[in-house]
Amino acid sequence: MKKHILLLPLAASMLFFTACNNSAPTSNNASSADSVKNTPPPPVALATVSASPEFPNASLAVSSVKAEKVGKDSAKISFAFDVRNYELKMQTADKDGKRCSNSKDGQHIHFILDNKPYKALYEPKNDVTLPNNTEHYLMAFLSRSYHESIKSKGAAIIYHFKIDEKGNLKKMDDPKTPMVFYSRPKGDYIGQDTTNLLLDFYVWNCSLSRDSFKVKAEITNQDKPDQKLTTTIDKWESHFIQNLGTGKSKVILTLTDKDGKQVDGPQTTATREFNLVAQEPIKN
Repeated sequence: MKKHILLLPLAASMLFFTACNNSAPTSNNASSADSVKNTPPPPVALATVSASPEFPNASLAVSSVKAEKVGKDSAKISFAFDVRNYELKMQTADKDGKRCSNSKDGQHIHFILDNKPYKALYEPKNDVTLPNNTEHYLMAFLSRSYHESIKSKGAAIIYHFKIDEKGNLKKMDDPKTPMVFYSRPKGDYIGQDTTNLLLDFYVWNCSLSRDSFKVKAEITNQDKPDQKLTTTIDKWESHFIQNLGTGKSKVILTLTDKDGKQVDGPQTTATREFNLVAQEPIKN
């Protein structure tokens, strides 16, 4: 009988010790999970893109433009380009080091009509169908395989034209006012491509500086309102948008004067929406 009396406190102590040991990890794990859950994401930031291969002698020009009537109210416009000292379809040498979205089809031309999303041209030609009685601005420039523009003199063109009421094309005077044309980001980004989003644009008839023209960039993740950045860019160079997360996102670019006011004239602002996805959707 005494043996039983002596064992009962020991058994109770063992049960208490076991219970304490079992409950401790649960408390720590919950605390760790809460800590991770409550940690805010890093702020959206711009990082300057590392130096890219230069193509100082690369040039782009319009070699011909033809208009063909389509029905009663539109025309098909065929553009042909002359590319020199630059190889389309070639992979740019430092593509792996950039760690951003890269075209598997190589270097190309960005064809931007009226500041709408560009079309990548791997052959130096393109056709577009446009309504009669409309006026248009075409910006085209040479692009590296990872979509960064070639900013050297001669690597881009502006073509200002009009389609008259009969479907004929009339070339207009070259624009003299400052302009900005949106290039990247655009489209869908998946997985690792969401880490570094190339922010790139083309300015025309102006230079950017602290005391002159600038580009205001408003960057937002529409699915995560706290993930946003508004900044002013006073040097014409490419950047990576970082920490934007995943979801439907938007960039607004506005060309401003030295006082921060939007520049008067055509093609001084552009908006683009794009999607950031953690991984490729599973197809049934």
